[in-house]
Amino acid sequence: MKYPIGIQDFRELREGGYVYVDKTEYLHRIIEGGKHFFLSRPRRFGKSLLLSTINELYRGSKELFQGLWIENHWDWEGKYWPVIWLRFASFNYKHNELKAAIREGVEEAAESLGIELDNRELTHPLQQLIQKAYHHFGQKVVLLIDEYDKPIIDYLDEPEKAEANRDTLKWFYSVMKDSDPYLELVFITGVSAFSKVSIFSDLNNLYNLSLVAPARTLLGITQEELEHYFAQPLKTVDKEEVRRWYNGYSWGGTERVYNPFSILSFFRGGGEYRNFWFETGTPTFLVKEMKKRSYFNLRDTLATQHDLNSFDLRNLQPIPILFQTGYLTIKHYEPADLVYTLDYPNQEVRHSLQEVLLKEYLDYPSENPVPKVLRLREAMRSGHLEEAFQIINSAFSEIPYDHWKGQTEHFYHAVVALIFSLLGTYIRSEVHSSRGRCDALVETADRVYALEFKLDKSAGEALQQIQDKGYLEPYADSLRQKIAVGINFSSTERRIVEWEAVELYF
Repeated sequence: MKYPIGIQDFRELREGGYVYVDKTEYLHRIIEGGKHFFLSRPRRFGKSLLLSTINELYRGSKELFQGLWIENHWDWEGKYWPVIWLRFASFNYKHNELKAAIREGVEEAAESLGIELDNRELTHPLQQLIQKAYHHFGQKVVLLIDEYDKPIIDYLDEPEKAEANRDTLKWFYSVMKDSDPYLELVFITGVSAFSKVSIFSDLNNLYNLSLVAPARTLLGITQEELEHYFAQPLKTVDKEEVRRWYNGYSWGGTERVYNPFSILSFFRGGGEYRNFWFETGTPTFLVKEMKKRSYFNLRDTLATQHDLNSFDLRNLQPIPILFQTGYLTIKHYEPADLVYTLDYPNQEVRHSLQEVLLKEYLDYPSENPVPKVLRLREAMRSGHLEEAFQIINSAFSEIPYDHWKGQTEHFYHAVVALIFSLLGTYIRSEVHSSRGRCDALVETADRVYALEFKLDKSAGEALQQIQDKGYLEPYADSLRQKIAVGINFSSTERRIVEWEAVELYF
């Protein structure tokens, strides 16, 4: 079986004999129901391949669709359309002024269609190309724009540059409304969901597919599709573990899909669990912003639809960016309240993001904090609590002194929560750090720990809270030891100064 990892060209995929998950029925339903579409999805989710598929469909490449659903549902005897396909990832805006890079990109698209543009400075290149293509071929034009927002996303840590590029893009897209009589289809993809006011102010008929039902499984691989197209490699792996690691993305709270890049990489790698998607692009800017705003516990985050579609360069909020870039996904949607509950999509993303975030909190520019977490795991498995807290203290002791200045209780709680959440990756514990639950529930083969942390109070007070709240009562029937652990952290000494543990019997 050949896995199309990194292949964005539909023709190459089909002619090369790569496995293809047939999405043409979803695509047909969408394009038959309108004309102007926008779809945002995280990177590595197949947006470019989707546009390549549309390109070949409208060019009448019937031979590429043999055996697919759409083969018998498309008018192959009808007229074919000229396709303008603009890919911002290929535009040379990093070494050139964006408007000049756009002109170069549009000229290349014109050349591929056999059209020569007028190079007068005041002429809008896209408008000219659309009209010339229409008259040259005598047919309406299909316009595909891939990664429409890349010149902005690439400069989120340079707000002035990002704003300048946004204004240029607004100019670029401004001609699309006047060009509508010449257009058969418009399909735009990207990562972010900028408001229509900021980018597409004149294109008021652009239909945003990002959160609507017809497009929820257009990209990504459903469980049913996985078991159909990948039945053979699934025989050699634990399906539930695969689901835990790579499934979980949702844009409606119900249908869930696998990250295609991750699951294909997993199969090609022989079933080795790794952080494939995350390794292709660490969100450095986001991690720094999360630390600055004391974000560390992202589970069960509430957001409105406006929040999810928000992307304000003047006031960047981590939650919408984390959602749009794929580090959070929709866990549940409550229509009555118009509120979404967000969570990490899967084990791969949760572990990876928490790992780099913990590194940022601990100020480890190169050292990975995971070895400390693994040592902590072994200490708790063996019941050596003294050693466990020495490991935690060693992590705090390596934070530079000047980084403690101005830090609040949030900083301490963030580090502790991230350490124990990462610990859950390796010993399958259920870790909580939200109000109303103990700070950490850690399960090993022989023991269940309930840990409560206090800052500048007393270990006894923490221990009493565990008993009063009954944090260990759900484990009353378990044969494992049930151990309550109260811990006190000193803000002046910046370490655990006191702890008490007691075994509870029910």
